[in-house]
Amino acid sequence: MRFVERTRLAVMAAAAVALLFGACNHVSRDVVARVNSKNITRTDLEKYYKLQVRAESQQQPQQPDDPVQADSTRLNVLDQLIQRQILLQQAEKDGVLATDDEVNEKLTELRSPYTAEEFQKMLQQRGMTEDDERYEIRVNLTQQKLINKQVNSKINISDADISAYYNTHKAEFNLIEPQYQVAHIFVAIGGDAQATGDKPHSPAEALSKIQMVENRLRSGETFESLAQRYSEDPNTRNSGGEIGAPMPESSLSRTDPALRDALLKLKPGQVSNIIPTSDPRSHQAAGYELVKLIAREPAGQHELSDPEVQQFIRERLRSTREQLLSAAYSEVVRDQAKVENYFAEEVLKRFAPK
Repeated sequence: MRFVERTRLAVMAAAAVALLFGACNHVSRDVVARVNSKNITRTDLEKYYKLQVRAESQQQPQQPDDPVQADSTRLNVLDQLIQRQILLQQAEKDGVLATDDEVNEKLTELRSPYTAEEFQKMLQQRGMTEDDERYEIRVNLTQQKLINKQVNSKINISDADISAYYNTHKAEFNLIEPQYQVAHIFVAIGGDAQATGDKPHSPAEALSKIQMVENRLRSGETFESLAQRYSEDPNTRNSGGEIGAPMPESSLSRTDPALRDALLKLKPGQVSNIIPTSDPRSHQAAGYELVKLIAREPAGQHELSDPEVQQFIRERLRSTREQLLSAAYSEVVRDQAKVENYFAEEVLKRFAPK
C-alpha cells in the first residue's frame, strides 16, 4: 500500500510539474513576438499596422482589402517593432534611455509651430494621441542616443578623406551654370483638404492666409517655423519649406515667370513678396507663395580650398558612414538577441499548403 501510495504521489507531482512548465512555455494568443524576455502584443501590432495603413492611404488610393497583403504589411510592421525593442533593450544596458526632461523638451519643440487646437488636430489626423506622440519621441530619442554613443561618436573624417573624395569627384564641383537653393511657403487655392487638414480655400481665403504668414514673417518669426505650420506643400513642409536639391539656373525658364523673376532679384537669405502662382498645364491660378533664397552657387570650378566645399564633403562622408555603420550595428545587436516571431509562425500555418 505504501508503495502504491508513493507511486500515486509521484505521478501527481510529475503531472503538476508538467502543467507548471507547460503554463510557463505557453504563449498567449495576444503575444505576437518575444525579444529576449519582453513580449510584443497583438494590440501593439494592430495599433502600428493601422497607423501604417493610414499613412499609406494618404499617399495613394486605398486598395480593396486583401488578407495576404494585410498580413505582409503586419509582418513588416512587426519586424520594425522587434528591431525597436532590441535597440531599446540595448540602450537600457548602455544607460542611454531618454529622460523625461529630454522628452518634454522635444514635445515642446514639436508643439511650437501650432496652437493647442492645431496640435491636437494634427495628432488626430495621424490617428495618434498625445501619449502616443510622447512615447514615439522617447523611443526615437533613445535610439538616437544609442547610435550616437555606439556609432556616430566613433566616426572620424580626416583631411585625407576629404581630399580623396574631392579628387575622385572633382567634376561634381565644376558647375556649368549657377544653382539656387530655395525654400517656399505655399497656400493653395482649392487645395486638398485631406492633405492640408484644412477646408479648401477660395482665392480670397488663400490670399488672406499668405498675407497673415507674410506679416508674421516680417514681425520676426522664422521662415522655417512658419513653413512647418502653414505651408500646404506636403513635400517640403516638414523640412521648413526647403525644396530638395539646388535648382540649375536653366531650370528657372520652366518655372512660373513670376517665381523666376522674384528669385533672380533675391540675395541669399532674402524672402520674396507674395507671388501668385498658376498651374503650368492649365494656366489656372494655383495659389500663392513666399520664396526664400537660401544660397546661390556661382558657375565654375569650386576648389578644395573653399570652406563650403570642405564642409559639404565632410557632411556627405559622415552621412554615408553613419548610415552604413548604423545598419551594421543594428544587425549585430539583433544577432545577439533571442527573437521569437509567433505571428510569422501563425501566418505560415494559415497560408502554407496542407
